[in-house]
Amino acid sequence: MAEGVILKALSGFYYVDNGTGTLTACRGRGKLRHQRVSPLVGDRVCFTPLEDGAGILDEVLPRKNQFQRPAVANIDCLVIIASGAIPVTDPFLIDRVISIAEGRSCQCIVCINKCDLDDAEELYATYRQAGFPTLRVSAETGEGMEDLARLIAGKVCAFTGNSGVGKSSILNALEPGFRLQVGQVSDKLGRGRHTTRHVELFRLKNGAIVADTPGFSSFDADEMELRRPEELQYTFREFAPYLEQCRFTGCSHVKEKGCAVLAAVSRGEIPASRHASYVRLYQQAKEVPQWQLKPENRR
Repeated sequence: MAEGVILKALSGFYYVDNGTGTLTACRGRGKLRHQRVSPLVGDRVCFTPLEDGAGILDEVLPRKNQFQRPAVANIDCLVIIASGAIPVTDPFLIDRVISIAEGRSCQCIVCINKCDLDDAEELYATYRQAGFPTLRVSAETGEGMEDLARLIAGKVCAFTGNSGVGKSSILNALEPGFRLQVGQVSDKLGRGRHTTRHVELFRLKNGAIVADTPGFSSFDADEMELRRPEELQYTFREFAPYLEQCRFTGCSHVKEKGCAVLAAVSRGEIPASRHASYVRLYQQAKEVPQWQLKPENRR
């Protein structure tokens, strides 16, 4: 029996890398179905190599985290690609993904592409102030690519962002041998056409393993809306110093008197756009009926 990482799942086969760079196409054992275990891209697994070069997937090892959409596991960091040029990224989309990741102990890197066209100063300042590693890059000119490569070296990363911001272009710039398909941005719609059809992990020369994933529209939105409202405050890291300073216990940090978070927003210590995203997510979470929550998340 050998160990490896699932780099791709397609048509019932799991393509496992055991560290040698050779992928073994594995079928899952029946016991995995009986145990209701669904292997994901990114899973560390035990498998049995067969004489014909294929393999049998025997066991999925414990995960550090997992995401439903895209279906990936054991992600060390999410590289959130944004843009101040067409298509301009709505900060709420970034904040929604960050909140999901923070709730699963997954680091976030905010990577602002197309800086040769627009330096997106407001976006850059917002996420630097909030405490996230934030970069300006250009897949076109190569600016910032060395810094991004250093940040993700040796980590398992997922690249995500709204369509057209340049996820595949950045991966191609980091590792030209990928030659991933790049979509054109529609001038009429101001957004890109999806070019990524499935999740697949790729190894970079710097030791990173990266995934090109679908855009924000499909990134775990349902999971976000099924979170209890009171849990959201812990997924906005800049709230942390103020959470114990509110006048009333159980403060929702939306409009209460004596709220330390709101006071910090008014002083400019918390970016207003970040708090606006929190309020929007909080209101969405409040609308979810209790019966839809998983048992462990119910009151």
